[in-house]
Amino acid sequence: MPRHLLSPVPAQNGASAPQSNSNVSTVVTGVIDEIRAKGDAAVRSYSEKFDKWSPPNFKLSKDEIAAIIKSLPEQVISDIKEVQNNVRTFAEAQKSSLKDFELEIQPGVFLGQKNVPINSVGAYIPGGRYPLLASAHMTILTAKVAGVPHVSAFTPPIKGEIPAATVAAMALAGADDIYILGGVQAVAAMAIGTETITKVDFIAGPGNAYVAEAKRQFFGTVGIDLFAGPTEVLIVADGEADPFTIATDLLSQAEHGPDTPAVLITTSEENMPTGDIASVSWKNFGEVVLAKDLDEAYSVADSYASEHVQILTQKPREALEKMKHYGALFLGENTCVSYGDKVIGTNHVLPTRGAARYTGGLWVGKYLRTVTYQEVKSPEASGELGRLCGRAARVEKFEGHARSGDLRAYHNLGDKFEWIEVAKNKAQTTGSS
Repeated sequence: MPRHLLSPVPAQNGASAPQSNSNVSTVVTGVIDEIRAKGDAAVRSYSEKFDKWSPPNFKLSKDEIAAIIKSLPEQVISDIKEVQNNVRTFAEAQKSSLKDFELEIQPGVFLGQKNVPINSVGAYIPGGRYPLLASAHMTILTAKVAGVPHVSAFTPPIKGEIPAATVAAMALAGADDIYILGGVQAVAAMAIGTETITKVDFIAGPGNAYVAEAKRQFFGTVGIDLFAGPTEVLIVADGEADPFTIATDLLSQAEHGPDTPAVLITTSEENMPTGDIASVSWKNFGEVVLAKDLDEAYSVADSYASEHVQILTQKPREALEKMKHYGALFLGENTCVSYGDKVIGTNHVLPTRGAARYTGGLWVGKYLRTVTYQEVKSPEASGELGRLCGRAARVEKFEGHARSGDLRAYHNLGDKFEWIEVAKNKAQTTGSS
């Protein structure tokens, strides 16, 4: 049996507790309702209220974007381009794995599949405390590789300023429109549409609890990438893993916020972090589980279905066979979660809160709709399918469906049906009168 050496602190009521889900939901609903009723005026009002931001136009012009890019150091632009090349290369490989096809399932009967890009996407690039420009690569660039014709990108101001590096990343990723607008007001504007902001079909990108709740409330009106929660990190370590590396990598993810779950599953008490993990996240959400061996460690890790799973063992690739439930795996000491977050090329928009049990993260396929088509060229095949359809539909008491099949059997095979004769006689009688 695995043994917990450290468990998360139970949630406490009080001033320091996070905003409750019900309170977040109420605030978000109110903002959405007002934007639905008042459009741009409400968007501007909430931008002033929450971000103290009310420029003449939230949308940046091409000249403004060019000037912002020019203002940045060459190294910043070079690094953005290098990272985006990694993301693009991986996304293109993903797309190439998806194939359109057509097959003749029986003589004269053709079935096909096509992967069609979503027409318009809204990409939300979070800001707030830090310019999270990596999210521009992951959302905008991946959509463009998928073939999305139009991507509108939104990011909030940071302390009353335009986040220049984020804007550069958005532009270089291929955004068609860039808005300096954040929060629920941005999500609502792109989901509903206003006088100056065009409604989109799909919204992608991480955000705080309010942004996540807004996306949840709009799901169905538009598509969304994921229901996101706080960032998660889980490390599986054996007795040879370096405690300092474990501590550093756990702490790196705790930087996302004070509610980041950080879990260590280890086969040795010797590499348990101590004072190196001095953070609110570790004190409140940290866990250490001692497993008897790596098989048990992998089994326990799978039960968490964590967003990021880092493997610090002598044979890290064993995890590819032993584990099934995770957002992304990071194999070996030379690979860290921060690489996935920022530079390596795989997408960092990943499932949280156990969702890795039933879904993967954001990828090219999220921006594609897999659609099918059918064509029956053979009259004989259509007649036989009509007979089959008639029998199958009547078992389910779907007489209307059955009659569509009957009609093909009538036309193509000469089958006789009483309902067709009655309908024809009635039509003739009505016409002659």
